[in-house]
Amino acid sequence: MNNGLSRRSLLSLGAGAVAASTLAACGGGGGDAGGEISKDAVKLRFTWWGSDARHKRTQQAIDLFTKKYPNITISGEFKEWNGYWDSLATTVAANDAPDIIQMDELYLASYAERGALLDLGTAAKHLKTDGIDPAALDTGKVDGKQYAVPTGVAAYSMVVNTTLLEQYKIPVPDDSTWTWDDLKRIGLEVSKASGGKVTGVQSWGFDAGGVNIWARQAGATLYDASGKVSIPPAVLAGYWQYLLDLAKQGIAPAPSVTVERAGASLDQSGTATNTSAFGTWWNTQLTSLSAASGQQLKLLKLPTNGQAAAAESPYYKPSMFWSISSRSKHPAEAALFVDFLLNTTEAGEVLLTDRGVPSNSTVRSAITGKLADTDKAAAEYLATLKVGAAPRVTPNGASGIEAILKRHTEEVLFERRTPQAAAESFIKELQTEIDAA
Repeated sequence: MNNGLSRRSLLSLGAGAVAASTLAACGGGGGDAGGEISKDAVKLRFTWWGSDARHKRTQQAIDLFTKKYPNITISGEFKEWNGYWDSLATTVAANDAPDIIQMDELYLASYAERGALLDLGTAAKHLKTDGIDPAALDTGKVDGKQYAVPTGVAAYSMVVNTTLLEQYKIPVPDDSTWTWDDLKRIGLEVSKASGGKVTGVQSWGFDAGGVNIWARQAGATLYDASGKVSIPPAVLAGYWQYLLDLAKQGIAPAPSVTVERAGASLDQSGTATNTSAFGTWWNTQLTSLSAASGQQLKLLKLPTNGQAAAAESPYYKPSMFWSISSRSKHPAEAALFVDFLLNTTEAGEVLLTDRGVPSNSTVRSAITGKLADTDKAAAEYLATLKVGAAPRVTPNGASGIEAILKRHTEEVLFERRTPQAAAESFIKELQTEIDAA
């Protein structure tokens, strides 16, 4: 599924590898997470990545918190994504990690399993999680312990350009019943009606989300509970065969175009340039896509394979997490701050959807009226889904999955490997990476 999140993750793989290799066992040495909030002066450090707009919103939230708790000072340490993970790995290895850490799903297990993160269950006195759907909350668990809480959630969707469908007199499909075969059929209608100017579907296959969904619809999983690669080769081969069919039948662009778009920015995608009628995206990317497209875009639920398992195949993807360092000298105060960010409408009205649609359902409802129409549609989309159990957190050693996946997808699309051979090779290589971690 071709989107900005996966490209961003690809850029960070080298940094993630540094993190994995330099972390030392560093549990212990912290304060009492369940203790009373200090009335003395407390200094906390808070690190995150993001744009200038995120920095400004985050600082506003910090100011609101410190106004409420004037004895607590919070120093922000923000960086661009590419330098973030090297910096975090260095500070963790030196036992000098910030108290509050913005965490990504790809690296959660790597840090948690090495004792770098606080079990947030020990801070339950100050950090409440009852406002978060259990399926979303479970995305922050490693080996049954809550090492992170999702700041916001997203879910996969099919984004359809209704302007193009209207132009070609093709009805919008019923997303409560449609299948992957329906997508092929409708996509082919678009490609033919446009005379080759527009393809019916923008191909995907470059991030773990697409594989996760395909596996879940087949009643399988990408990883089992122990962290081993568990997707059956036949299921994965079927995934790649479908993508190959789209390309060979002219429903999706030629492989060279697909690969070029996969490495480009969102505004150069088939959806954003109005050169593909359907595309798989996170629901929260609708606003950026609509701004780039200038045409009417709509969120649809993903097609299914018609099997019973597909009914609960949707899952919450954490946009990012809040974690606390296991060595924080002030874990109670750090937990209080995370609780403020997570659970108060005061913070929610400042942060809005910058870190995803708020995971706290009360906050989400409170800010919906303040959102732009496309952000509102993204928030409302979540309510249409029957969400299943959270996928197993990416195992330690598997943070390079998207680089491996990208290479194998390209080999299938260019017919350098059969889907079956690619599936067997992918599973073996990914498992080798996990075993070596």
